[in-house]
Amino acid sequence: MPPPVPLFFAVVALLLGFGLGYYIRYIRALAQKTSLELDIKTKLLEAEEKARTIVEKAETKADETERNLAVQKAAAEERLTEKERHHQKREELLDARQIDLDSQRENLESKVTEIKNIKARLDERKNEIDQRLEEVASLSKEEAYARVVAKMEAEYADDLSARIQKIERYGTEQYEEKARNLLLAALHRVGNNMPTSVMTAHVEIPSDDLKGKVIGKEGRNVRAFERATGVDVLVDETPGYIVLSSFDPIRREIARVALEALLKDGRIQPAKIEECVEAARKEVAAVVRKMGDKAAYDAGVPNLHPDLLAILGRLHFRTSYGQNVLWHSVEMAHMAAIIAEEVGADVAVARAGALLHDIGKTVSHEVAGTHVEIGIRILKKYGVSDAVILAMRAHHEEYPYETPESIIVQVADALSGSRPGARRDSIENYVKRLSDLEAIATALKGVDKAFAIAAGREVRVLVNPDSMNDIETHQLAKTIANTIEAKLRYPGEIKVHVIRETRVISYAR
Repeated sequence: MPPPVPLFFAVVALLLGFGLGYYIRYIRALAQKTSLELDIKTKLLEAEEKARTIVEKAETKADETERNLAVQKAAAEERLTEKERHHQKREELLDARQIDLDSQRENLESKVTEIKNIKARLDERKNEIDQRLEEVASLSKEEAYARVVAKMEAEYADDLSARIQKIERYGTEQYEEKARNLLLAALHRVGNNMPTSVMTAHVEIPSDDLKGKVIGKEGRNVRAFERATGVDVLVDETPGYIVLSSFDPIRREIARVALEALLKDGRIQPAKIEECVEAARKEVAAVVRKMGDKAAYDAGVPNLHPDLLAILGRLHFRTSYGQNVLWHSVEMAHMAAIIAEEVGADVAVARAGALLHDIGKTVSHEVAGTHVEIGIRILKKYGVSDAVILAMRAHHEEYPYETPESIIVQVADALSGSRPGARRDSIENYVKRLSDLEAIATALKGVDKAFAIAAGREVRVLVNPDSMNDIETHQLAKTIANTIEAKLRYPGEIKVHVIRETRVISYAR
């Protein structure tokens, strides 16, 4: 078997390779270590150099800051020294002034003492003189004064009385003349023609065909319209027109708007009538609110509650003895402002009190009490000031005059209502009679609505069909008629027409 020489050499070569590789690696590691140490030393040197530079800059900056502080300190010390010198001078001046004041006070005290002594001597001398006079005249001071006064009164009594009467008469004449001029000026500045309300409204009919539709079969459309609006419809009274008659102007305006809408639409039947009447009520409510806003603006009374303005606007459709109540109130507000400005009263309170003085008339036929009491409750509800309420509540002398503005409102009311042509008594009495007719009916249980129509010759009463049967409606009609006979005075006779209607509505879809 031959010797394993090649294997031996291979092993030796492998070992030599391992040794040589290890040596080379060692040499390389040693070289890297040396290079790393050099880098570290270089960075340390750079860091030391940078730290030295930073320290030098910090020292330089510190020196500069120290110099600046020294300069500021010196300036502050100089200012402080200057202030101390200034304060010292002021103290010296104050000391000198105090010395002068002390000297002047001593002089004044000595003068006061001297004056008191002189006054005391004068009083003593005066008392001595009075005593000597009393001894000479044998009268005391009070007795002498009383004798002198009595003598003067006796000598000049007639003259004084005449002079006093002349002054009183002259003053009365002057006051009356001034008041007359003031009232005439207020009346002339705002006096204008007041529109008067009538009892009817006219609606033009475009053609006779529409007149037949308005009447309806056997008059059912007219009856439905009268029942829904509470007005009296006169078709053939004026050619080419339909006449709507009602004492209530708001109700009459609703009927006019609804009838015009029906004529424009052309479809006239009971259901359409009720729809148009409801739409007309909303339209008139908008007009009422608009008129309330306009009246408050024209009268110069701002910041009223929106609901109060809506109530105020209803006066546009009311009259008092034929005079439009809303514009009568606006006219009063201007008059009250003129008078208040002349006499020095509160102009704003006078304006508001005059504008709102008849606010209770808007619901006077619906609520118990006079329109003044109702107006007070309305104004309190909407937060109107007590000064305005005091100004408005005395305009019919139901309450005492508690403020100058309350007298002014009453005067303005009398001026606006008493001037020639402003009012007509017969219309007011007529409207009151019709209002009383409706009030008697609506006060009874089961009545939904009541309308006085045909110039007060008929009362149309609508009852709730669920709360009253047919037999009870007969009794209700008799009760209303008996109450009218007992409470009212009227010419001729009044027809009481009670309506009980049950409706059943269904839809086929």
